Amino acid sequence: MKQRGRHRRRRRGRAARAFLAGTALALTAAATMISASQATVTGSPGALKPLTAAADTDALRLTEEPVPQAALDRLSAELGPPVGVGTVLGGAEGVLRDSVDCTPDERAELPVSPAAGRAYCWGTDDTRGWQPGAVTTSGDADDDGLWGAHRVVLSGWSRSTGPTAERGLARIALVDAGDLDRMRYTWALLAVPVDGGRDFRGLVSHVSGMVWYQNKLLVTTDEGDGAALYVYDMNRIHRATVAGEAVGRVPGGWSAHGARYVLPAVAVYRTAGGAGAPHPATVSLDRSTTPDTLVAGEWTLDGSDTGARLWRYALDRGPGRAGLLHGDGAGQVRATQAYRSKLTGVRGVLAYHGAWYLTRAAGEDGGRGTLWRQDAEGARAARCGADDSRACWSPLTESLSYGAESGEVWAQSGRTLFSLPLASIDRSAE
Repeated sequence: MKQRGRHRRRRRGRAARAFLAGTALALTAAATMISASQATVTGSPGALKPLTAAADTDALRLTEEPVPQAALDRLSAELGPPVGVGTVLGGAEGVLRDSVDCTPDERAELPVSPAAGRAYCWGTDDTRGWQPGAVTTSGDADDDGLWGAHRVVLSGWSRSTGPTAERGLARIALVDAGDLDRMRYTWALLAVPVDGGRDFRGLVSHVSGMVWYQNKLLVTTDEGDGAALYVYDMNRIHRATVAGEAVGRVPGGWSAHGARYVLPAVAVYRTAGGAGAPHPATVSLDRSTTPDTLVAGEWTLDGSDTGARLWRYALDRGPGRAGLLHGDGAGQVRATQAYRSKLTGVRGVLAYHGAWYLTRAAGEDGGRGTLWRQDAEGARAARCGADDSRACWSPLTESLSYGAESGEVWAQSGRTLFSLPLASIDRSAE
């Protein structure tokens, strides 16, 4: 019986990949007709401009503020022992639909060229009223692509409708990607300890960027109090003991707004503040540098006068500093490299071996986005085919996650989660 089940999954996987190939051909024809009227960038943005002046680099400085250990210990004692990622995945109940079961509207979120190699769609019941955001994977967490024995995708979401008190709440889906023909997931609420660890509140932010590096998950935040990145410890996942819509301590235990698990923040990085200080809205990991670096980019409006700034921070190698940014004794973290791009409307950012990959959202009139490969010498866009049409990427990709061990880039647009080889992006932009 198990052998036949594996054959069925393999046949279904082959059917899904064949379906994706057919879908890509159909979308390519559509994009060719769209591109003439919808290409928002008519010329190349050219090379990246290095930012070296002190006024430019000082604005990128972050300050690390750890949550007091006593508060974390108190909260852990109240919540009960943490559980491992493997335990969370073992009880996953949600199942992603593979590409053959996605709706036409969901498939329209996929890039035309380069085409997705794999694609999945989220269920409507447990994502209704939630806005999708960033993606990171165990390929970021460890260079062998695994967290323990597990291959994992993390997908960020924020509450977009409902009572005012619920809007903006942030959560992540932990997806078991060990069997790519049956991707299962469960939810964990992102939280912030309060009252000295006697309670927690929900993180209120759109999850537009996140990176899982070693045991830490770094998440961008737009809370507006100077916070730039919240830090979570993947070894501090706790069970919610009471089902319900509330967040924090409730009669009888702890509630996580319907999620089965909760992650309390262990630190926060705050911006330097002041005029000109950019807010990192999208982040990714670059393992091609020494040391590994966290890549950051700011969001800019399409058609604005100023292009996006791109920069990176070194990740720490010191004892007890796993997954944190490298700073000085006062907790000051400075960018190790910074550029300005002429591109506007930038959303997702990825860097690898000196190349920067920038996604641009579709224009206000809808249509498709664009994907650029830019470096210190020039820029090229991924194209829809033999012509120079560029409007062939997904409409809104807020983050990109690259696993060097697999060569795959993971991204998300709408309720569609997809992956494709980085090599295919490079070929499209040649």
